[in-house]
Amino acid sequence: MMREFKIRVDGKEYLVEVEEVGAGTSPASIPVAKVEPKKVQAESPKAEAKPAKVEEKPAATAGNEGEEIKAPLPGKILKINFAEGDTVAEGDTVIILEAMKMENEILAHSSGKIRKIFVSLNDMVETDDPLFIIG
Repeated sequence: MMREFKIRVDGKEYLVEVEEVGAGTSPASIPVAKVEPKKVQAESPKAEAKPAKVEEKPAATAGNEGEEIKAPLPGKILKINFAEGDTVAEGDTVIILEAMKMENEILAHSSGKIRKIFVSLNDMVETDDPLFIIG
């Protein structure tokens, strides 16, 4: 006798056919002994203090004066449309940042020259990491 079952594994459904073999088709019962759980007093682990990892971030210098544009969210640099020294207009898409499988346009907030670009193609950035300076 063939029976069909729908099984879900990691969110994906599978239709499975199972053939019953053997002489008996009556349900079997198995005696189960009830066991009380033991109570154990556990000591809380002691955490070791570790110094925080500090990552060096580039800072604006006198030659890079202007408006620093920062990453609005963590992600990967997919495209850089301008180079240092290029002139941009307000609203130009300077960088495309991929975050959560979506492409986010990082726009120039004002017109001017790209003074400094802090990132490269395929770099991973965190929120508030400097991306570029417009001056």
